[in-house]
Amino acid sequence: MAIDKFVNRHIGPRDRDLDEMLGVIGVKSMDELIEQTVPSNIRLEKPLNLPNGLTERAYFKQIRKLAAKNKVFNTYIGMGYYDTITPAVIQRNILENPVWYTSYTPYQAEVSQGRLEALLNFQTMVCEMTAMDLANASLLDEATAAAEAMSLMYATRSRGKQKAGANVCFVDENVWPQTLDVLQTRAEPLGIELKVGDFSRDKIEENWFGAIVQYPNLKGEVEDYSNFTSRLHDNDCKIAVASDLLALALITPPGEWDADVVFGSAQRFGVPMGYGGPSAAFFAIKEDYKRYMPGRIIGVSKDATGKLALRMALQTREQHIKRERATSNICTAQALLATMAGMYAVYHGPEGIRGIADRAHSIGVLLADEITKLGYKQENANFFDTIRISLPRHVKKEDIEWLSLDLEMNFRYFESGEVGLSIDETTNLEDINWILEVFAKAANKRIPVIEEIPENSKIDKKYSRKSEYLGQDVFNKYRSETEMARYIKRLEKKDISLVHSMISLGSCTMKLNAATEMIPLSWIEFNGIHPFVPKNQAMGYHEMMEELRRDLSEITGFDDISLMPNSGAAGEYTGLMVIREYHKSRGEGHRNIVLIPSSAHGTNPASAVMAGMKVVVVPCDDKGNIDVEALRAKAEEHKDNLSAFMVTYPSTHGVFESAIVEMCDIIHKNGGQVYMDGANMNAQVGLTNPKRIGADVCHLNLHKTFAIPHGGGGPGVGPIGVAKHLVEFLPSHPVMNNGHVGLHAVSAAPWGSASVLPITYGYIKMLGADGLAQATKIAILNANYIASLLKDNYGILYTGEKDRVAHEMILECRHLKASAGVTEADIAKRLMDYGFHAPTLSFPVHGTLMVEPTESESKEELDRFVEAMNSIFSEIKEIEEGKADANDNVLKNAPHTAEVLMTDDWKHSYSREKAAYALEWLRDNKFWVPVGRVDDAYGDRNLICTCEPLESYMEE
Repeated sequence: MAIDKFVNRHIGPRDRDLDEMLGVIGVKSMDELIEQTVPSNIRLEKPLNLPNGLTERAYFKQIRKLAAKNKVFNTYIGMGYYDTITPAVIQRNILENPVWYTSYTPYQAEVSQGRLEALLNFQTMVCEMTAMDLANASLLDEATAAAEAMSLMYATRSRGKQKAGANVCFVDENVWPQTLDVLQTRAEPLGIELKVGDFSRDKIEENWFGAIVQYPNLKGEVEDYSNFTSRLHDNDCKIAVASDLLALALITPPGEWDADVVFGSAQRFGVPMGYGGPSAAFFAIKEDYKRYMPGRIIGVSKDATGKLALRMALQTREQHIKRERATSNICTAQALLATMAGMYAVYHGPEGIRGIADRAHSIGVLLADEITKLGYKQENANFFDTIRISLPRHVKKEDIEWLSLDLEMNFRYFESGEVGLSIDETTNLEDINWILEVFAKAANKRIPVIEEIPENSKIDKKYSRKSEYLGQDVFNKYRSETEMARYIKRLEKKDISLVHSMISLGSCTMKLNAATEMIPLSWIEFNGIHPFVPKNQAMGYHEMMEELRRDLSEITGFDDISLMPNSGAAGEYTGLMVIREYHKSRGEGHRNIVLIPSSAHGTNPASAVMAGMKVVVVPCDDKGNIDVEALRAKAEEHKDNLSAFMVTYPSTHGVFESAIVEMCDIIHKNGGQVYMDGANMNAQVGLTNPKRIGADVCHLNLHKTFAIPHGGGGPGVGPIGVAKHLVEFLPSHPVMNNGHVGLHAVSAAPWGSASVLPITYGYIKMLGADGLAQATKIAILNANYIASLLKDNYGILYTGEKDRVAHEMILECRHLKASAGVTEADIAKRLMDYGFHAPTLSFPVHGTLMVEPTESESKEELDRFVEAMNSIFSEIKEIEEGKADANDNVLKNAPHTAEVLMTDDWKHSYSREKAAYALEWLRDNKFWVPVGRVDDAYGDRNLICTCEPLESYMEE
């Protein structure tokens, strides 16, 4: 083994393991396995045209050179992005800690209690700062959160408004331009009209259903929206408020003047700007609208023993239940960044947050006073951190600009001629004096050096916050770094992640997130840059992104890539919107039918509906393949209105369907476009590609195939690739030229979650053409190895024409319910006792488990997983044979906590040893589950989504 080759570190099985694994599968070589798995008519004829893989050391030198081309100036642009100080204890123990960044979305609550508590803290913090009833566990960014607010207000229109056909959402002219652009994208396909105007002057019309305002607004002004809110409510309309969490430490929170929705970005709570992201949006509502809340909500429940336990409340309503009736996607969260923002509030507490806010405001007041002395005029009557300076006649904007750039500072320049300064947590005395130097020189004046920052508030009392916030214990206990680190570690010990064991989730690839790929995220050259700085300050970013787009184009076979969508679900939506625009450009805007297989991810129909399309479901045959004749019939039936066919390849059933080219041809012959869901792209890279199978557009889950970590449910990145005829419709941006001129924006930032792109860039550069193909082959090998070892006991539900699975498989469990009363959930919970996260539960087929091992797992780990699954099967056989009680057994009572096992009152029919140490290797490395089986129904009946004293959660 060449120890300097990254591919040998990324891939789990050693060369010596391959012959044995191939023998278990029943083939003589890797080539034979691939020939039996991937249809010959879609395989690539030549290798990827990419460079050879770099060593980790060589890549580190290359990414360092790129980082050096980025210039980190002091930036006062604001507009939703602010420099911040990430406490080192949070950076080291969360952002840079694989326990936090490699964990999965907390669907399996029993092994996710640490993350769930951290996200509950975030929700509580948001409710406290906004004075709202209920918050979710984050959304993607502020602009897409605005779109979710608009959708929520539209969906909750009164009967009277619905009957009147009210479809106008008023948007104040002083919202962020990127927010307005995303609202324009999202409104049109839903039949919503936007009315942009001045909230203080526009008359509320009968056809309005809601309004969106910014607080503080685009100009930095703190406006009084209380009267506007009352007038809206009197006219049966709702109001959504885009706000700034730090500002709400000083100004009246919108909940106190009866706002219906409050949203914004939590970025300035310790999350670096990262050239636009990722950062967590927050979203808070009145409790009346809880059933319409987008995304995920963390709620309080109890386990089987009555112990407090957390879980995702109402967790599956959007993705797996509503499907085509959904109005948003559950896969729109930034859990890792929300955790950081919540911990920022935990570490600083109410007094710390208030102190940071007071200081930013005081600096703004100081600068306004001193700059006014130089002959300028400060235009904002009431402001939090942003001042807007009018220039005297003898001072030109260009003078301010070149002087500030010469001193490595970025100011904001309004179209109306004023200069803006947004102060943040990092601004200090030295910065203040350099800012004043610019304005003094431009005015040809001198100013004394400022030596202190006096506390000074110019917030009018009518805007001043009087209510307390963050009074819960968690925000008042952990001030020292020692205590904070211990708190984070206490939570960390309650979670399973990739550092513990294989996470065998099908359809959600959980592969190695290599340390070399991750390290640059902490560099200020990547995370310290505002997304709206001049491009010549981000040349390293742009060189990297251009290379990444070229590499992804080569991998997909497509002509261009948009990096803007900041989640897989956002990628789905963007791809469908591009198709929609293409049809409109040809005078065929009426094409609105999307054919979606019954096996599809629940996000597919939800995305289609959000793009204004109608879903027609295509059935699968008894072998799990899309029914080609049914597809043909439905395509021909709807040929005059056919827009697209959404297909996942290989299928969600874990099979390379041989008829894929024929299916794509059917769609094209009937006037439609083929959208390929890229969730399973990790079974294609280097062997086939979307263009080869006949697709026109696909999204790529960089957090699956291309090694960006899941982070407990985000960040995700979902760029789309398109064929040549669709390039002109890729999304643009209103503030920065991102190289595309099509759709309005689909995310707040011009290049989406730019700061995590170095991970995928490094993954591709270090693997190279051969390594990428080898990773795909090993993913297929590992899946078929597990399938061969488990098929006799469990059964593999679907296989290809030559009895092979792709990179994942569906284990049949339904016969076990009939024979032993054991469900797939029982198996999943028992697997936790063996130290494994559960596979994907009851998706895409109810009563089954979907398993995906990834190429990063070693043969030893695969064998350990197989041994655990077969041991569980033996435990099921004991129930079938009457050797174990049908109700009181290790599966029905799983998972077992240490607390339960140590009780003096052990009344079960099986031993403690059997519960805890079913296999010998568990004695050496046991993960102790912190809570027993969680009662989901109790949590939904008693919806509590903030952290309060423990006794307040439990029934008397």
